[in-house]
Amino acid sequence: MPLPLVDLSVRRIINSCVRPALCHDPVMEKGVPIRSLSRGIAVLQAVNRGGTISMMEIARTSNVPYPTACRIVQTLMHEGLIEREPSRKHYRPTALVQTLAHGFQGHARLVQAARPHIVELTRKVGWPISLASHVGHSMIIRDSTHSLTTLTFSSYYPGYALPLLECAAGIAYLSYLPEDERHDLIAALKLMPGETTSHIIELFENGGLAQEVRAKGHATRAFNTFTRNPGKTSSLAVPVIDQDDHVIGTLTLAFFVNAIKMQDAVHQFLQPMQTAAEAIANDMHNGNLTPT
Repeated sequence: MPLPLVDLSVRRIINSCVRPALCHDPVMEKGVPIRSLSRGIAVLQAVNRGGTISMMEIARTSNVPYPTACRIVQTLMHEGLIEREPSRKHYRPTALVQTLAHGFQGHARLVQAARPHIVELTRKVGWPISLASHVGHSMIIRDSTHSLTTLTFSSYYPGYALPLLECAAGIAYLSYLPEDERHDLIAALKLMPGETTSHIIELFENGGLAQEVRAKGHATRAFNTFTRNPGKTSSLAVPVIDQDDHVIGTLTLAFFVNAIKMQDAVHQFLQPMQTAAEAIANDMHNGNLTPT
């Protein structure tokens, strides 16, 4: 029986990047990632985040050397996962990318519980709100209200990925994890390159960052870099905590850097954000879910 198309695509990408002998390498059994495959995933995520993006931007946002990024892009085009725009040298994901998520069950209950609350929160404060949850090394947007307000540079739809250590949502999520889970996740994140990543890890391990975030009840990120308008927005994030005291997601409010200072944003928006997060958790517990 022929394999599904997505299986063939993924298998070809792996075969093009990895020597078969590595599959039995004892080092791999200790959890050391395959660098070439990690880079391929980073490039695909960069294209998916950008929507339509140049080769230079792909290399920059994926932290992959330009020549390597070019080869990976050619492979992804060959597999039909991305395509080049006919009128300019920009690349965009194809519909085939959606097949990579066919087995994922999503966070339907969380989205159903959160939707009315983030819509109402945006109505009150004016700024867009994003609901995100953790997957791998990223925070994935599950729902947002960017399309409901003019106070945004771009719309962000479900599936948009933000690096865990590069966004307020990720810092909030990590801070509210149990200590052993946070330790294990940070150990995996250490394998990722980048000066900013190393700095944040240092703050978690030796700077008391998690304790500080929990004491304040929120995380912040100034001059967001992994957005469609790098450096033009800052963010404030709070955790969504369920009845068992587990962090199940985050709410993030994004605002223009030139419009409001961070301390003023915290003063104005933290309390209504925390109220919304608590209401979401209560609705999930009580089964008060809005049909999607």
